[in-house]
Formats: sequence, structure tokens, C-alpha cells
Amino acid sequence: MQTIRKFIKNNKGATAIEYGLIAALIAVAAIAAMQGLGNQLKTTFGNVSTRLQNSPAGG
Repeated sequence: MQTIRKFIKNNKGATAIEYGLIAALIAVAAIAAMQGLGNQLKTTFGNVSTRLQNSPAGG
């Protein structure tokens, strides 16, 4: 029982957990942003490729 009381009173563990949760939230946000950017880049390069294929040769 005393071990549980010491664990509850220990603020260092709670702070570490909070920092871990913040880091996880930032990672999820970064992944979501990168996926959106990746889709935009894929569309852009697809458009460039299509226009190059449809352009007249040599000019």
C-alpha cells in the first residue's frame, strides 16, 4: 500500500507521461500533415507527367 502512495505522490512519473502524450499528439499531427502534402505532390507530378506526354515533341 505504501508503494502505491509513493507512486501517486511522485510527480516525475506523471510529468513523463504528459510529455509522452504531447509527443504522440505532435507525431500524429505531423503524419497527417505529411500525408496531405504527399497527396498534393502526387497530384502535381501526375499533372506534369500528363502534360509532358500530351505536349508536341520538340516544342
